[in-house]
Amino acid sequence: MWDKIHETVDYIKNKINFIPEYGVILGSGLGSFTEDIDIKFTIPYSEIPNFPVSTVQGHQGALVFGNIGAKKIVAMQGRFHYYEGYDMKQVTFPVRVMKYLGVDKLVVSNASGGVNSNYKVGSIVILKDIINMMPEHPLRGKNDDRLGPRFVNMSEPFSKKMIQKANTIANQAGIEVHEGVYLGLQGPTFETLSEYRMVSKLGGDCVGMSTVPEVIVARHMNVETFGISVITDMGNEESIETITHEEVLEAAQNAEPHVRKIIKELILQY
Repeated sequence: MWDKIHETVDYIKNKINFIPEYGVILGSGLGSFTEDIDIKFTIPYSEIPNFPVSTVQGHQGALVFGNIGAKKIVAMQGRFHYYEGYDMKQVTFPVRVMKYLGVDKLVVSNASGGVNSNYKVGSIVILKDIINMMPEHPLRGKNDDRLGPRFVNMSEPFSKKMIQKANTIANQAGIEVHEGVYLGLQGPTFETLSEYRMVSKLGGDCVGMSTVPEVIVARHMNVETFGISVITDMGNEESIETITHEEVLEAAQNAEPHVRKIIKELILQY
């Protein structure tokens, strides 16, 4: 793992002269955040050694380097999911690479299903915690102490300071946001009604198929992390019968201007 990370980092560094401070992982329907970036370099995943290639509609498949104001960032246009057939070390490999490119703050975004009755389709949720219900753990196996500790303190998966700043930004912009707990399941099926009820009983406010492994690995390497989710369907009788991936993308795109505003201002101000 160590050698692969540094092979990939060396390849990227040799192609570009750029040290990002922020990493951003763009989830379903949120790919146009790159329009807010003064782009300096774009590298398709297919050209990057040891990188998987995203296979999901709505995920572009490139690393984008550039500036938001004075801040240097690298954005992942499209992420990797366990359900695509990758193992957890492949899914989280880009987070490792971003760390060794210079990133010390990470923003993760996603689309998720809501179970909190205060949410509706299009609600924006600032994530305050995670519940890991995925069948494989990204830190399973021999630990490399150069990457991080064997046992990771997960008392603050998402930075409280970043959450506070994002809430302030949203309030000042008149954007309604919620705070919630994201529960990660394997997918790729959308949850059954009984599974949605299970998520709620376990303490989740929303549920999805990504993000959790990325956050665990970011915290393993002491990268300060912020998470934001768009509710694209509700886990109740009225919503569940019709949900499709196309509807998920549409709901995410409708909320996207607000999510983009929050992420952009957070990067500029924090």
